[in-house]
Amino acid sequence: MIQKILAMLMAFFMLASTVSWTIEKHYCFGSLVDIAFFHEADTCGMDVGLVNATFDKKGNPCCALEVITIPGQDDLKISYHDIDLGHQLFLVAYVAYHISLFQPKAQPLVPHADYPPPILVKDIHILDQVFLI
Repeated sequence: MIQKILAMLMAFFMLASTVSWTIEKHYCFGSLVDIAFFHEADTCGMDVGLVNATFDKKGNPCCALEVITIPGQDDLKISYHDIDLGHQLFLVAYVAYHISLFQPKAQPLVPHADYPPPILVKDIHILDQVFLI
């Protein structure tokens, strides 16, 4: 059970580390209007010409777009030749041992498996009134 939980946790961490994350925040007049993950944030609905021409009291444009991008990991391929000799020997021995665990075991020979037991017509123990105590 613990192995399954750890495997799922490791798979989730692998997925989270390889995906690129993008967060966009759209501000209008200093207040946050929209936050978007993986796509573009919605604007406040002002026309593009008005956005460029409208400034607040400090001279900043009324709308601002903040984009935070976290790049994912894309170099996951490890070459077998990059591993030193000791680790290569351990890896080969480990894989060979675990492959041998999945070999089918020989079934024991049962000589009377093809012969069914005789059909009892009468129960001899009841007829002779012999019971094990």
